[in-house]
This record gives sequence, C-alpha cells and structure tokens, in this order.
Amino acid sequence: MVCPVRGSADRQVGSGSRSSGRAVQGEGGRAGWSAWTTTTTQQCEVEETTSPRCLSAEPLNSVTLSGESGASSGKAEDEGVAGSYVEDENAARDVIWLAGTHGDLRDRPLVLVGPTATGKSRLAHTLATTLPGIEIISVDSMCVYRYMDIGTAKPSLAQRKEVNYHMIDLVDPHDEYTVSSFQTEALNVLESIESRGHRALLVGGTGLYLRALTDGLSIPARWPSVAKDLAEELDREGGPESLYRRLTELDPLAASRITPQNSRRIIRALEVTIGSGRPFSSYGPGLESYPQTNRFIFAGIPLNYDTYAHDIALRFYRWMENGLLDEAKNLLMLPGGLSRTARQALGYKELFLHLEDGLELDDAVERAITRTRIFARRQWRWFRRDPRIHWLDPDGDMLEQLVKLLGM
Repeated sequence: MVCPVRGSADRQVGSGSRSSGRAVQGEGGRAGWSAWTTTTTQQCEVEETTSPRCLSAEPLNSVTLSGESGASSGKAEDEGVAGSYVEDENAARDVIWLAGTHGDLRDRPLVLVGPTATGKSRLAHTLATTLPGIEIISVDSMCVYRYMDIGTAKPSLAQRKEVNYHMIDLVDPHDEYTVSSFQTEALNVLESIESRGHRALLVGGTGLYLRALTDGLSIPARWPSVAKDLAEELDREGGPESLYRRLTELDPLAASRITPQNSRRIIRALEVTIGSGRPFSSYGPGLESYPQTNRFIFAGIPLNYDTYAHDIALRFYRWMENGLLDEAKNLLMLPGGLSRTARQALGYKELFLHLEDGLELDDAVERAITRTRIFARRQWRWFRRDPRIHWLDPDGDMLEQLVKLLGM
C-alpha cells in the first residue's frame, strides 16, 4: 500500500526510525488537514504485514519512562464505574470461571493491551495467523457498534476470513452498550472458544471492559432517570462544581478518588449513590486493586513518547483519505440517531461538530488528533499501573516475545 506523506521531514511508516512527532502536526503549531491534502506528495511504502521488527526477544517487566511525570491523577480511562471483586448470586458462574486454574501456560487466554496506535491489532493478527487455534476477542468499547468501521480500526473482511474475531458489530449506534453487557457476552465467548479447544486472545485498549472481564468486577446497576437529572444539572452554570460538592457530601471516599474535572465519573458516582441508596465507594476496592489471577497471561505494548504524536496524526489522516468523513455523514443519517456513547467516539465526535455545527474541517481534524493523543497518554497511565502486565520491548521482535511468553 502507498500513502502520501508530507515532505521529506516525515518519518516513513514502518521504517523503524524515530521522530519527535512534530513532522505531521506539531504540538505547538499545526499543519492542518487542508495542508496535508493539497501539498505535493511523495510515495512511501507502508509496512502492513508480518511481524514487527525487533532486536531483543526478552519481554520486559517494566518500562523506563521519559517525558511525563508519574505524578498524574492516575484515573486514566473514565467510564464511571466502581467495581467489586466479591461475587453475588447473579455472578456465580462468572466467578467460578474466573477462579479456574490453568497450570500450563499454553492453555491460558492471552491479553494484549496498550495505548491506541501502538500496533496491538496488527501484532495480534500476526500472532493469530502464526500459531494455530487462536481466536481474537476485541476489547474496544466502540468496535461493538455497527457502521463505525474506519475510525475504530476494525479488522478488514479479509482479516476476519483469516482469523475468528469476536465482540465486533454487536449493536446499532443508537443503542447504549454497557460494561455489564460486554462482561456477560465476552464471558460467553471465552467459554465457547475454550470448549472448542482453542485459545482466546483479548486485544484492545478499553481498560474498564478488560478489568470487568479478567477480574470479575461486579458492576453497579444503572438508574437512567437519575443520570438524566444529573446531566441536566451539569449543563447549568456552576453545575460541575455543584455536583462535585454533592458527591463530597454523600460519598467523601469516592470524591477523593475522582478529580473535580471528571464530570462523567462524578455523574456516575452520584447516579449509583442516589439510585442505590448506598455509597458508590461501598461497591468494593474498584479499580485501585489488582487481584492476582492465573487465568490469563497479560502482555502490553508501551507508549513510545518519541513517535506516538506523529503516528496518531498520520493514522487519522489516512482514515480521512479512506472515507472517515463520509462514514460520519452516514452515521448521522441512520434512523434512531446516535447513542450518547457513540457520539463521544474519538474522531467521530469532532467530525460531527463539523457536520452539524459548522466547525471548520481543519479544526475538527486537529481536535480529533489532539484528543486522541491525550487519550493515548491516559491509556498508558491506566495500563502501566497493572503489575500483572509483561511489557514487550518495541525495539525487539514482539512476535517472538509473545510466543516465548506463551510458553510455545
């Protein structure tokens, strides 16, 4: 495949070289979608196949960070859910499955995580086509929606013929899809894969969905009418501060775990507290605890601070060339409208602002890229706290590292 690249300063995709990430769209300035589409282009080959190139075959247990302090808020991916590791009557089957043991590494499901645009999907597909009997479970909160294909980087039809993919295209964009729904359906898929004597490979970047599945979180119910009232209050003047004060009064512990700027989690905590009549924090240790489990093998691709900004921008430009704007237009014309969750999808949200509110296309693209970069850093903060993850060395042969980690 060939793609247009802006100028000689741009890094060739797949070349293995590194850049500051400013060639496509700088942190301080902007190149713009129009500049990308109108500039004289040169041709470069894009590496799309086989294993990522490497030097070391040893998986790493830690990653040396540069460029970002570890003193972040650490709340990372916010879907506004508390969780408990204590089973209830309805979760008995889930707990029994999660408590199972796999003494042989070759029997355990593999989990592959990491920030967006780090190559998880490509590596997972390569592994699944290299080793027999592997089926892939997508752990992505937006891949469950039909018709949202380009901006969610779903596997192509050709890839789906090569490998069995699960948890993709489950509901229409007007449907709300919850973490509880994912937990139930993905557990059924896991059991089905194992019943065939195959191995599951869980791949994605939606950390909460993953934790719900691997750690058996007991998810509090939803109270839509309460959430609706809280959302309306949020939109009033002084709403965010008022909601946070109320959470501080009703559940100080939950408030201490949520930043005042995180409106989504504040609303969810209040929804549960008001709706259930018990504090949100009483549902368990939630996401601060990492229970040991021998049901899964965890591996991750770390964030590359030298290249992630460039990689995210280049990927979005390629999505635009492949028809992302038209896909966004078609979504807006679907009967039933779009759910609140689907409307918040990275990239789509900004293009909807262009299509519905008149935001300049260049500005919409720039916002989407910036928001995705912020999201990638949040994902990295989320995943790097999990001590169970074996971090791969992206400068080595990651396919070889995974095979070794699996005990093959």
